[in-house]
Amino acid sequence: VQLQASGGGLVQPGGSLRLSCEASGLPFSASAMGWFRQAPGMEREFVATISWSGGSTSYADSAKGRFTISRDDAANMVFLQMNDLKPEDTAVYYCASESRKKRGASYYSLMGAPAFDYWGQGTLVTVSS
Repeated sequence: VQLQASGGGLVQPGGSLRLSCEASGLPFSASAMGWFRQAPGMEREFVATISWSGGSTSYADSAKGRFTISRDDAANMVFLQMNDLKPEDTAVYYCASESRKKRGASYYSLMGAPAFDYWGQGTLVTVSS
């Protein structure tokens, strides 16, 4: 399984970025997908998740109203649209996948990182003026 995250970069506060994660080697349409982030010196934290069917999504409180997770099963990709970015959003963002449980998004947001099996390499997002 390979998860390739991209789309990070330097953006000013209030700006937007769209992260992408291309998956291979897994049954993507049967996989729940998630985004996590890790700031320097901090623990990795949950950001957003989307169920295998795309029928449910769940967000960290810090992401609600600003970030949107979506998926394109035809392209084996998951996206994270991030708007109104703040300096505290600065982190390395990771995508993750889970292909066995077929649970709704709330399960993955509750369980966090241990619920996911595979991880990408991360893409750096820096929000600064």
